[in-house]
Amino acid sequence: MLPLTAFFALPTPGPFVGRNRLLATLRAELARPSALVLLSGEAGVGKSRLVAEALQASPQAGSPQAEPLQAGSPHGGGLPVVVAHCDDLREPQPLGPLIDGLCVAAGTGTLPPLRTPDPETGVLAPLLPPLTDRLPPAPPALHDPDAERARLLRAAAALLAALTPLVLALEDLQMADPATLQLLDHLGAHPVPGLTVLITVREDASPAGWQPGPAVRRLRVPPLTRAEVGRLASALLAGTEAGLLVTHLYERTAGIPFLVEEVVRSLITDGDRDTIRRHPDALADAAVPALLRDVLTTRMQHLGETAREILGAAAVLGGAADPPRLAAITQTSESTVAAALTQARAAGLLHQRDGRLWFRHTLARQVVHELLPPITRRLLHLRAARLLEQRQPRPYARLAHHFREAGSPADHVRNAEAAADLAVARGDDGTAARFLLGAVAQTGLPRPVRVRLAAKMARSAIESVAQASAIPVLRDLLDDRRLPPGARGELGLALGRMLRQQGEARTGYEEIERAVPYLRRPGQRARALAVLSAPDTVTGRHLSEHQARCAQAAVAAAESGEPPAVLAVEIARLSLLLESGDPTAGAAVTAAAAGLAGHPRERARACLNWAQGALHVGDTTLAATMLAIGRRLVDDADYERLRPVVELTTFGLDLATDRRTGLEQRLLRFLARPYRLPLAMADARLYLARLRYRQGDTDIAEQGLREVIAETERTGAVWPLVPARTALAELLLDRGDRDAGLAEATAALDLVRGKGLPAWGRDAARLVNPAAATVTLPVCET
Repeated sequence: MLPLTAFFALPTPGPFVGRNRLLATLRAELARPSALVLLSGEAGVGKSRLVAEALQASPQAGSPQAEPLQAGSPHGGGLPVVVAHCDDLREPQPLGPLIDGLCVAAGTGTLPPLRTPDPETGVLAPLLPPLTDRLPPAPPALHDPDAERARLLRAAAALLAALTPLVLALEDLQMADPATLQLLDHLGAHPVPGLTVLITVREDASPAGWQPGPAVRRLRVPPLTRAEVGRLASALLAGTEAGLLVTHLYERTAGIPFLVEEVVRSLITDGDRDTIRRHPDALADAAVPALLRDVLTTRMQHLGETAREILGAAAVLGGAADPPRLAAITQTSESTVAAALTQARAAGLLHQRDGRLWFRHTLARQVVHELLPPITRRLLHLRAARLLEQRQPRPYARLAHHFREAGSPADHVRNAEAAADLAVARGDDGTAARFLLGAVAQTGLPRPVRVRLAAKMARSAIESVAQASAIPVLRDLLDDRRLPPGARGELGLALGRMLRQQGEARTGYEEIERAVPYLRRPGQRARALAVLSAPDTVTGRHLSEHQARCAQAAVAAAESGEPPAVLAVEIARLSLLLESGDPTAGAAVTAAAAGLAGHPRERARACLNWAQGALHVGDTTLAATMLAIGRRLVDDADYERLRPVVELTTFGLDLATDRRTGLEQRLLRFLARPYRLPLAMADARLYLARLRYRQGDTDIAEQGLREVIAETERTGAVWPLVPARTALAELLLDRGDRDAGLAEATAALDLVRGKGLPAWGRDAARLVNPAAATVTLPVCET
């Protein structure tokens, strides 16, 4: 990845054109006590150049490619800058970009003095060898992976705080690992005074499932305008007017500064400046990618065949040109490599920085890579992989990449699986799922291998943002009639859970139902049946069916002899008791909550589930008690995965008790980040619509309620379909539309009767008959 100074390392840097307003905004953010700024834009649009201009007065740290930024910027604080480059070929390591940036800065002596750090920063000591003597000793490992991840994030924030004032420049966020994205969320929720985080991301490749929180200032770096392209071209043409060339240059480069510079420099190099100025329509037929390809192809024609292959090998390896490695994979001498690199530099294909030669931009490296003949490209990747195999420890991520590009599927799968195993061992399920998705996609894999990889992928994806990518893969595998029964059960259960977490209630429920008969392990079967016993998930299943599932789950849990399975089933049984309106449920869950003190994570999940169940049946006192316990456990242990559940349950309780201050803003912030808890979005939209109705925004509230009803009817989610219909009935009746209001209330009661849960229908029953206190249900024969 290119460092922030990439554009300053040119022999004659292009002028800084058309960014003054953005630059002023960015410098204003740098002047704040703390800030998080996200710069988005197309590749080559100048995001890194803009950051470099804003930080000209600050010495850069943390990048082996970097040179000090030029002084003289109005941002004259001289803040140190740690550069963290995201790279999807980095070996799996949570917070890998930050760790690498800090290690390089410490190793080069450019890291700021470290004030007395928080004891918790000792977690980072094994990951930061250059700082080991300045950090507290590493504490014992935690057994809970969520708590371990939360501690890692707190430690990273504390270490950055001990280095302030500091700028953290995080480049290419689209390739960030999940922990780095979580760190940004953490820093947004808990600002570090004196820390400024500048982030660049390609707008067409944002991280899957992640959106910046409200604390992040978002700035888009647009392409240059026609006039700005003219100014840039004229400056590159030694101050002469670009004339008619500007129109065609603007249209063909789409205003991307990197492309403008490459085209104009190519004209200068090839001596066609006057010809193109007189006949600018020569550029008219080239699309943007083809234009860059043509420019680089022309430059490469000045090289001999050997030099072109060596340049291609440099594109295969990436990073700075490394003569010994290039000599090894091209099977030539280092002197031949040196001569070829000198030719490439003279042709404008490489440029020198910090004593080494680099491609001008990632786009240029990609084009040179694509220009290689396919056979040559595969051979160079294969040789690069064989060379990397000699390293210890093996760089599995890069090996997987090179073997994939070399067309060696067995080697690719072997290394991708090893990289995934390493990621899992380091608590990075999202990265593990990414490697495994690529491995499963390989054609021609033996069925047992594909099943093994898919099972690993499912276990990793279910706890990560990779669910959306994993779902179609699992569906394809389950369509194979020759899939072994055990695998069908495990993969079907994983698919069902993912679908439910993505908000597809009915489809997920039915997938789990199909999986249960194939689940061979009693403990696994008990957990699946416990999920099916929850009545608030799906339409079309009566209370008696959920009770039968719960009874089956209890038998399977007892058969398994696994305490976690027994505990999961007992929590599910009490949830079912509560949702059914049983008068003994309140005392039972209160006693159970106290009895779970030795199981903090299970206790937190259970109490939050029971708080939601209490809201469903209208018991706000029990809901408040359970929510308080759950929130305290989540806060004490930093169970970040449960925090959105705490927030959602709080919204429901606040609305039920008419605590509306600030509720709308909190709901909007929650809805702006759906990736945190996709299945809760319908509930949150329901709360927002009900709140707006109470605020008098009837039309907006009605629209919101109808959208929730349409969505939950599609997905088969009985909750919040029942309260959404009830709320719409109340709105319509208050407006005087009696027939429509009663129809909605009746529809809600029909759902309640279909579930056999009268406690859910009290409000709807009162709308139909104000004297009614309960819903009368027919006797169900079981």
